[in-house]
Formats: sequence, structure tokens, C-alpha cells
Amino acid sequence: MPQLNPSPWFLIFMLTWMILTTTITAKTMKHQPMNDILTEDRTKTTSPWNWPWH
Repeated sequence: MPQLNPSPWFLIFMLTWMILTTTITAKTMKHQPMNDILTEDRTKTTSPWNWPWH
């Protein structure tokens, strides 16, 4: 059984991981959560509506 040269396979492996890590970090750095905990909302909120039988 012939021996395969590992260099091209290792290069392909490293290039795919480089592409994956750069795209994933770019997407996670751009993403903003729906409810940001650090921002404080100072707008006045209305009181919740109470049901008549409570």
C-alpha cells in the first residue's frame, strides 16, 4: 500500500480551520443579543394590567 504525502492534506485541514475560525469570530463579534443587559432603559413603563377578579 503506497504512503500518502500528508502535506497537502494538512494544508487543506489548516486552511479550512482558518476560514471557519475567521468567519465564526466575525459573525460572533457582529452579533448583538436581543436583550442587552448592560444597557439600561430609563423610559417610564406602564403598570401591568390587573385582572378584575384578583
